[in-house]
Amino acid sequence: MKSLGILLSGRGSNFIAIADSVDAGRIPDARIAAVISNVPDARGIAIARERGLNALVIPSKGRPRAEHEREVAAALKQSDVDLICLAGYMRLLSPWFVKQFPQRILNIHPSLLPAFPGLEAQEQAFAYGVKISGCTVHFVDEELDHGPIIMQKAVPVLDTDDEHTLAARILEQEHLAYTEAINIVLAGNFEIVGRRLKKK
Repeated sequence: MKSLGILLSGRGSNFIAIADSVDAGRIPDARIAAVISNVPDARGIAIARERGLNALVIPSKGRPRAEHEREVAAALKQSDVDLICLAGYMRLLSPWFVKQFPQRILNIHPSLLPAFPGLEAQEQAFAYGVKISGCTVHFVDEELDHGPIIMQKAVPVLDTDDEHTLAARILEQEHLAYTEAINIVLAGNFEIVGRRLKKK
């Protein structure tokens, strides 16, 4: 049985999708061992508690980043997590934190990286006038939205779209992509050559 740790700062829609996939057996032989938020009133924490999961609030506001990250890392290690999934976690992870869990932290980003990294990716894509957008699940490394790509899903940008309708359709694909990516990583049937993830 593999253990997942979830880090979130808000509503946690990707967390809910992961939890639903675990419950439905779409992520087999896995459980969510810890859900951690840096925001005390995050909706995702309330949902985790409703589901009976181990939900922890480790506030970041007004604290040195190193101190906060040490506490988060300790909680994840105490829960013996095999894989950490960022689900709307609105904090940049330091190189120290990433080194604690090498190739064991995943993030999902609402664009086809390397296009439109950072915040408001859907708005960036819409404003730029691209015809295809989508989402990317990648390993987290020391740089923002940068690590090796595990999975991408493309979403056409329709003439009738605005940034909100585009974001909603990308989010649907995010929920599917995250489950697929988690299964690839937990199965371990891959190798990373340079930036390329190759299935064995």
